[in-house]
Amino acid sequence: MKTFQMFCTCLFLTELWDIIYAQSNIKWEIQRYDGWYNNVAHPSRGSAGSRLLRLLPAEYSDGVYQAMSEPQLPNPRKISNLAMKGDSGISSNRNRTVVGVFFGYHIFSDIIGTENAGCPSEYLNIEVPVGDEIFDPDRTGKVVLPFQRSQWCKHSGNSPNNPRRQINTATSWIDGSSIYGTFHSWSDALRSFSGGKLASGSNPLFPKESDGSIRMWRTPDPSTGERGTLGIYAFGNIRGNENPFLQAESIVWFRYHNHMAEQFAEKHPVWSDEDIFHHARKWVIAIYQNIIMYEWLPMFLHKPVSAYLGYNQHVDPSLSNEFQVAVQFMATLIPSGIYTRNKTCHYHEVISSDGAKWPAYRFCNNYWKRKKSNMQTSEDIDSLLFGMISQIAEKEDNVVVEDVRDYWFGPVKYSRTDYISSSIQRGRDLGLGFFNRAREYFGLHPIRNWTDINPNLYQTNKQLFEDLAMLYNNDIEKLEILPGAMLESSGDPGELLTAIILDQFQRLRDGDRFWFENEKNGLFTSNEISQIRNTSFHDIILAVTSADPGDIQRQVFTWVNGDPCPQPEQISAENLSACVPLTVTDYFEDSVTGYSILFVAICSFPLVSYFIAWIVAQSRKKDFKKIQKKNAISSVKMVLSAEGIAAQEWHGPKEPICPVLIQIYPQQLIKVLDSWSSVIRTITLQNYTDITVIQSNNRGCRTLLVKVPKEYDLVLIFYCEEECQSFINQLQENGIILKEYKMKEHNLFKEAVTKKQRSQILETFFRQSFAQVLQINQSDIENFTAKRCTKVIEALKCELSRTEFAESLGLKPHSMFVESMFSLADEDGNGYLSFREFLNILVILMKGSPKEKSRLMFTMYDIDGNGFLSKEEFFTMLKSFIEISNNCLSKDQAEQVIESMFKEAGFENKTELTWEDFHYLLRDHDKELRLSQLRFKGMEAPEVFNQMCRRVSFIDSMEPGRNRLVEPRLYTEAKKDKYQKSKMHQKIQELKRFVENYRRHIVCAIIFYGISIGLFIERAYHYIFESQHTGIAEVSLPGIAISRGSAASISFMYSYILLTMCRNLITFLRETFLNQYIPFDAAVDFHRLVAKTALILTVLHSLGHAVNIYMFSITPLSTLACLFPKVFMDDGSDLPQKYYWWFFQTIPGFTGVILLAVLALMYVFSSRHFRRISFRGFWLTHHLYILLYILTILHGSFGLLQEPKFYAYFIVPAIVFVGDSLISLNRKKREISVIKAELLPSDVTCLRFQRPLDFEYKSGQWVRIACLALGTNEYHPFTLTSAPHEETLSLHIRAAGPWTTRLRELYSPQSVTELNGYPMIYLDGPFGEGHQEWNKYEVSVLVGGGIGVTPFASILKDLVFKSSIKSKMMCKKVYFIWVTRTQRQFEWLADIIREVEENDKHDLVSVHIYITQLAEKFDLRTTMLYICERHFQKVLNRSLFTGLRSITHFGRPQFEQFFISLQEVHPEVHKIGIFSCGPPGMTKNVDKACQLLNKRDQTHFSHHFENF
Repeated sequence: MKTFQMFCTCLFLTELWDIIYAQSNIKWEIQRYDGWYNNVAHPSRGSAGSRLLRLLPAEYSDGVYQAMSEPQLPNPRKISNLAMKGDSGISSNRNRTVVGVFFGYHIFSDIIGTENAGCPSEYLNIEVPVGDEIFDPDRTGKVVLPFQRSQWCKHSGNSPNNPRRQINTATSWIDGSSIYGTFHSWSDALRSFSGGKLASGSNPLFPKESDGSIRMWRTPDPSTGERGTLGIYAFGNIRGNENPFLQAESIVWFRYHNHMAEQFAEKHPVWSDEDIFHHARKWVIAIYQNIIMYEWLPMFLHKPVSAYLGYNQHVDPSLSNEFQVAVQFMATLIPSGIYTRNKTCHYHEVISSDGAKWPAYRFCNNYWKRKKSNMQTSEDIDSLLFGMISQIAEKEDNVVVEDVRDYWFGPVKYSRTDYISSSIQRGRDLGLGFFNRAREYFGLHPIRNWTDINPNLYQTNKQLFEDLAMLYNNDIEKLEILPGAMLESSGDPGELLTAIILDQFQRLRDGDRFWFENEKNGLFTSNEISQIRNTSFHDIILAVTSADPGDIQRQVFTWVNGDPCPQPEQISAENLSACVPLTVTDYFEDSVTGYSILFVAICSFPLVSYFIAWIVAQSRKKDFKKIQKKNAISSVKMVLSAEGIAAQEWHGPKEPICPVLIQIYPQQLIKVLDSWSSVIRTITLQNYTDITVIQSNNRGCRTLLVKVPKEYDLVLIFYCEEECQSFINQLQENGIILKEYKMKEHNLFKEAVTKKQRSQILETFFRQSFAQVLQINQSDIENFTAKRCTKVIEALKCELSRTEFAESLGLKPHSMFVESMFSLADEDGNGYLSFREFLNILVILMKGSPKEKSRLMFTMYDIDGNGFLSKEEFFTMLKSFIEISNNCLSKDQAEQVIESMFKEAGFENKTELTWEDFHYLLRDHDKELRLSQLRFKGMEAPEVFNQMCRRVSFIDSMEPGRNRLVEPRLYTEAKKDKYQKSKMHQKIQELKRFVENYRRHIVCAIIFYGISIGLFIERAYHYIFESQHTGIAEVSLPGIAISRGSAASISFMYSYILLTMCRNLITFLRETFLNQYIPFDAAVDFHRLVAKTALILTVLHSLGHAVNIYMFSITPLSTLACLFPKVFMDDGSDLPQKYYWWFFQTIPGFTGVILLAVLALMYVFSSRHFRRISFRGFWLTHHLYILLYILTILHGSFGLLQEPKFYAYFIVPAIVFVGDSLISLNRKKREISVIKAELLPSDVTCLRFQRPLDFEYKSGQWVRIACLALGTNEYHPFTLTSAPHEETLSLHIRAAGPWTTRLRELYSPQSVTELNGYPMIYLDGPFGEGHQEWNKYEVSVLVGGGIGVTPFASILKDLVFKSSIKSKMMCKKVYFIWVTRTQRQFEWLADIIREVEENDKHDLVSVHIYITQLAEKFDLRTTMLYICERHFQKVLNRSLFTGLRSITHFGRPQFEQFFISLQEVHPEVHKIGIFSCGPPGMTKNVDKACQLLNKRDQTHFSHHFENF
């Protein structure tokens, strides 16, 4: 350890020594790059980022920050066109050279920087006058020149006392920041750190090209559109690459620094790189200061500078706003072209991009030039400098060449703009004072007359001043500084410009503590100061170029006669290449197709998810069918091995082709069997002399049409021609005479009479029959007959086969009832029913008296025709009735019924009954017989029949202790009179009941959605009204408001939706007082509601971002840099990122796309349809919630606009959810042993398993189980059917899907034997739900449908047990309504009900069973069963079908009437609990009945339901 400490100490001392030694030869204070602490009393003065100095009060329209514009001041472009337009080619009066012009621009870049756009982006776009020849040649009147306001100080612009102050991004000091940069890191990036030099490229005389480490401005080349960093050199001046001429000036100083470094290195070889660099920098800055102050400035102003009196710390060197005018005035000296020459005065031709040769560089075509074919070597730079030194600039007046005025490089998407218009607009942006006020400030007399601005110019161009006066409404006091200063200048800068420039430079000199002449700063000695004063720009050029002393004049900023190499002529635009005209870049032009495709692709995520879900569903269905067919493999093999010919039956176009087996019998009988060996059709041909068969003569000759008289045809597709021919041969061998024809297959199909066509004929047959029997309105029949008379005649000639007759009754062709009825109706015995025969039997059934109907029934089942009905024949009759309920009665039960009926009628000693005896048996049921009829397809019975046919249980209020069946009856209108209220009253009452029933839900929903809406509004309001400082609302107001508002709501919803899945917490809390205020039972429904709402908000959020991305893709980079400063850097390129960058190259975008895909999968698979088909798909996709929250956290954590907020919503629900999940996980790890497994009828599996010691539950609660033996760990929910007092737990599970079917197979005796015991299960729960609230109502109604009766099994057992131990309960009466297709579906429940009936000593439970498979309509068969049931119950006090004392009804319950009777039986009860569980249709009917009754001001029905 000590060794390590010594090592670290030595390392530190070594580094410290290197630092001290590296600067051991620097004896002065090194000037900071950023300008800070130059003035010790005011450290920030002159620093980069400091505020500009206002000499005059700010002139803003509101006095604070709003710039003046039309109509307060004239249009800038109009001023430019009027006052600054003129001919080029007029030389400077003082022969100022071009090199001095661009040296001036280099100076300005060193001390002032106001070009950077402010944040948020503010635009003062310049409207172009209609018909402007450059910018609006098409006279659209809609062209604007973009103009962004300068960066300003955020602490200003908030009151008239504190108007807006702009920022100077450069240092105010003349400190060489255009050479070394304005920050230390910038300087380091420019250095080579070798020999004290600045870094060079492959050519040591050129600086290195920008590599991205420095933010060099790289505006696109307006003449070629080229972009990128090619040809962009790394300078201290961010805009040093604006044109080759400014580049040349910067290269001069780059070379001069390295020249000085070489000299110091040669003179002091032991100096370090740091020593050399800072010595060279110190001397370069000093010489730069000297040249500016004592060589360039006197030349430019044509006026000497005052003597230096020493450093004055009280002088404020800050750049003034008014100095901006001096920079802009320099544009008047810029010529249209710049010469280039060698040392021998040979002026070179310049090759343009199209290969043409021109005498000089065209200025307008050399902005931000990337590929400089004429500037490849250092000699090219020397030649350009020599040409600039010899070329005379344009005249110092108000005229600006078109290269600057019309073809300046443009901002944003415009390639060109007007520099003068932009300069005037910049003055308004800065709030510059007016011309006369500025003159007064500098002690100059104000101009009172337009003619006095420039009398000489007025003499030559009087119209100019008159037009200008009109623009300013003849108010000379509104004349702005720039137009006034340019107009007053003629040969030299005008009085005002001279005063502004001189004031500024003298303050820069006198207030600079590091000025080279200040002997107190320790920078230079007197001799060194004298040496610096004697160094001129001529010396610099000689030092860094190949020029010799005689190659250039001594005063390089002017040229006089006798100086070397005079220019060929004053250059003018006419002698140069034309300027490349304006182009407008459409940022989104190449992105429309791609963006549209991507948008459609993202929108198709749900469709893709639906497709995936459909594939999964089809696969699951296929697997399920395989499981179902597994048990029938042997029977299928038997069918395949049976005798017959295999073929496929064609049923018609667009109908599926079904595999069949054809068997031919000697009795000229053809039977068609399906794959399960069931006979689906029997064709009798014995009564016909010949049969027509048509065979196809193409496509393998495998198709055969058998024309079946009086029926639809048989079309068979055999597997080969040989089988087809074998079938024909067998027909002939069995004595069937055939008429054989052949035709093409498609014609054969057209020739066939399909089953569908036959059905249309039969429909007409039945309609005509019923029309005659029932004498219904004939208008439809007549219209039909008039239109299709031929079809009607054909239908009336039609005869019904036995199969068609059976199908019309909804029965099987071979059922006893069909056999008996058909034989009786077939008077001619030809095996078919004619229209007349059918009509005869129909008249009796529809209009016959009870005697005629009983006579018909007697005759049908008097099989031997002896006029007596034996007990065997009576049994046959009853058996035919029982067939419609799938033989729901056993033979013993049927015999027991017959004995009870005979005994009750006094016929116990008779073995045969006469018709009179038979009719006597039915004596109490004349009403039912009179209304009874047979139901045929196409038949619509009068409504009264339907009213009478529904068996509704009513409760007799006369005997409150008992319940009994009452005849179907209609309530009198008198009882309803008191309930007849206005619709408004009913609506109010309905709303009142709704609020009463769902008040907890409503309050919680209002709170939850109130918070969500509040979050949405807060964020939307923030970005609409409170985010002006960011500028985001200006870019994409609707998109950002929607996306950010919805994001806040989504964050809240996606976080707190977790609480709805904390089942253990909910089960615990529902037992607390909180259950009175929060509807915990509605957690799952609330989960679905929140999820759907969140989905809608997600769509809104995505649409908002789609708008945002579009807007961002067309927004300039300068604006984006304001909005996203951590992502974008404004480098002048103005080209925004493409749409795909936002989607796929940002974390929020990429995670957002994946989130949409995940959500699409989760939502589609969680839909009811797919959840029922593939629970495993739902299980797996819903577990993507882990990925969902990870992506959501990432999506929000890297937000581009605001700090992450999702965690604030998420952390608390996440902790609760994780804790709840850990509790469930702890339970899931425990294996539970199955004690007993039973395979019950109707595919129900009963599992009885151990009850864990700490397992406490209530009746009506549910659990989740998993069985790893099935190869999956998914958990499925099931309601417990055991009661809380039982020692074991039990579940009754119906095999309705693949998982439950495989579970049934797993616990089958064969599997249990193979596994040597029952497989273990994993248990999670119990969990609470609404059904466990049954004991909180005085009267409860339990309605179970199908497997939905499972929760009530537990409740019924629990109720009876509590009653038996005399436990105190609020519940006094329970009505259990069991709706089942047939009582055999859930015989296990019948056993439970039987147990309840035996133990129910206090008559707590009233059970009503509805068997829906029996014909709902009140027809003849149901009537006979109804009569038998009533006889059986009357004699034995139990149901014929269930064996229970409970009342059995045929058809579906009418809940509204049932609930009305409850109100009468229990008038003292104000609130009745209704608990339903079953298919959605049933629970919906129950809910509808509750809502209807809750409209009345009586007993309130509170409905709790669950669907499966």
